[in-house]
Amino acid sequence: MLIYVEYITERLLYTLSFVFTDRKVAYELTNDGIAFMGAKGPKLNYSNRDFEDALQIRPAELLFEDELLSKPPIKSAFEGIECLEFNGTPDVLASIFYVLSRMEEYQIFSTDSLDRFEASASVAFTHNWLQVPICDVWSEAIISYLEQRFNQSFQAQKPRFYFQPTFDIDNAFAYAHKNTIRTFFANCKDIFYRRSDRVKDRKLVRSGSKQDPYDSFDLIASIAANYPDTKVFWLLGNYTKLDKNISHLNPAQQDKIKQIAAHIEVGIHGSSLTKNNPQQLALEIERLEQITGYRPHSNRQHFLLLRLPHTYNQLIIMGITHDYTMGYAEQTGFRAGTARTFKWFDLQKNEVTHLNVHPFVYMDGTLLEYLQLSPDKAIHRIENLYATVKKYGGTFSFLWHNETITGYQHWATYQDVFKANFSLTPGKR
Repeated sequence: MLIYVEYITERLLYTLSFVFTDRKVAYELTNDGIAFMGAKGPKLNYSNRDFEDALQIRPAELLFEDELLSKPPIKSAFEGIECLEFNGTPDVLASIFYVLSRMEEYQIFSTDSLDRFEASASVAFTHNWLQVPICDVWSEAIISYLEQRFNQSFQAQKPRFYFQPTFDIDNAFAYAHKNTIRTFFANCKDIFYRRSDRVKDRKLVRSGSKQDPYDSFDLIASIAANYPDTKVFWLLGNYTKLDKNISHLNPAQQDKIKQIAAHIEVGIHGSSLTKNNPQQLALEIERLEQITGYRPHSNRQHFLLLRLPHTYNQLIIMGITHDYTMGYAEQTGFRAGTARTFKWFDLQKNEVTHLNVHPFVYMDGTLLEYLQLSPDKAIHRIENLYATVKKYGGTFSFLWHNETITGYQHWATYQDVFKANFSLTPGKR
């Protein structure tokens, strides 16, 4: 297939690569009108210029300009395909770029208490697309449309499917290995709120009579050994209101990190202080490197504190090449419209970067604490997400914590929910 455009831009190349190249659909791109007119075979005219004997799709300007949109596009349709409309022109390719590049997050219209972009502010949520990888849905739809119009098959290949458990270590221990002062005030708080079970458990753990309820590292290690794509992200920030792990100098913490690092790469879990402080991120990366003996190349922001483009620019400066923050806290689904790993497109520079973005489809706290789903409904949601990723390709990546998978306190009802993930697909044998 030969595609004619008036201008070849980075935005256009990025989008066509996502739609066609990643599915092994062969195409050539030209802005030479004479060569286009003389060419044989299927020809797509993606411009406002008129040609005979060529299928024409009139484009929106989004892929041929450098600016950001001043307001969100509206919902429309192209040849029966639901998509976005830009300045009066419905355009599937421009829709893919808009969602995949996260352009809407550059001009935040609604943020939560932690200054995070809210799912409810996204076009995917607004138009009921969030629970499907809409960019992949659009990709398949446009390929199908072209096949019908050209009356031939492009033999598009579905992107490969992967299964990926991920774990964030926000707080390595509930009670063990914490200093006397911190333990004293925690006890006082639990007594004040009449949480006698926590007071009792703390005493038993600290006396050595009971294992700490957050110490699920043997389980995580066994999962990593059986599922090689497993990822773990460790919080090593300073103690703050949002960052409450014990010191990176604590021998017990270091032992647990080394235990996990023996199976897989441990990534950094950028603390709340790293959001606007690259020096703090550099410090936390250095702490992890000193413990594991290698420099981490992967990151997930604590509390999913992602602010574009600042967070990603900072990660690139720090040498991080893989980020796993792309997902919502309050909703399941596909924040970037895909479950596939993709290169981040920097809209300020209008260029593709070397930062690989790895979306996840749900977080444990989303199901129980935000959506307040019963265990049965949570399992049903997980099964639907799994089937959707399997259908369109990409990575079924999900996020749990060391403190939730053991079923401590209110997480007791969710043990079957966690186990349900692993009944969906066999691990490494």
